[in-house]
Amino acid sequence: MTDHPLTPETKARLEQVSVATLATALFKRGLRGQVIQDVRPLAPKGRNMVGPAFTLRYMPAREDRNQLAEFRNPDHPQRKAIETCPPGHVMVMDSRRSARAASAGDILVTRLMVRGGAGIVTDGGFRDAMNIAALEMPAYHARPSSPTNLTTNEAIDINVPIGCGDAPVFPGDIIVGDDDSVIVIPAHLADEVAEEAVEMTAYEDFAIEQVRSGQTIIGLYPATNPENLEKFAAWRKANGR
Repeated sequence: MTDHPLTPETKARLEQVSVATLATALFKRGLRGQVIQDVRPLAPKGRNMVGPAFTLRYMPAREDRNQLAEFRNPDHPQRKAIETCPPGHVMVMDSRRSARAASAGDILVTRLMVRGGAGIVTDGGFRDAMNIAALEMPAYHARPSSPTNLTTNEAIDINVPIGCGDAPVFPGDIIVGDDDSVIVIPAHLADEVAEEAVEMTAYEDFAIEQVRSGQTIIGLYPATNPENLEKFAAWRKANGR
């Protein structure tokens, strides 16, 4: 696990900024591949999913190892991951970007929610997606997928470094998901990125107001005209931002 735990202050900041803004903040630091590709929310929640990553890795299934009887094993890694993911964490699954077989279904995802999970992400698919979408806990996947995971995937490793949708995910990295997508923030950068993203969001909110009122983006976004910085300072004061 990481030596950089998620603080309540940083969590609160990350709950109020977009994945797009966070992606720009990470781009400034040379990190270009932190957005998990080709995943989307099963249903919009109108709030951000934020929590440290707890990971599960799938590998290609070998037929003699992956019969339905495997689910009777109490140490089956998929079942064990659901039962050991710490409260407040986001479960992130490397499903080999394959939605040919489901990464989990509504019973397991509901169990994760009841245990206090902050969310769940797979670069594959969920079965019973319509039921998972109705849960309070955020969930992200590529598309609905009905066949059991044993069909093509075998859950093999718990809480190890993985790739999910081409993004590197280390246990304890901070996962943020909004109604668009999901991003992975290296744990040691979370505090500074969250603080910067809040500042960026304030200016973006100011800029969109200006654009809606008819102002050109030239000199406004980015703020190359000093007059816009003066306007922004007055806007922040007036709006308590």
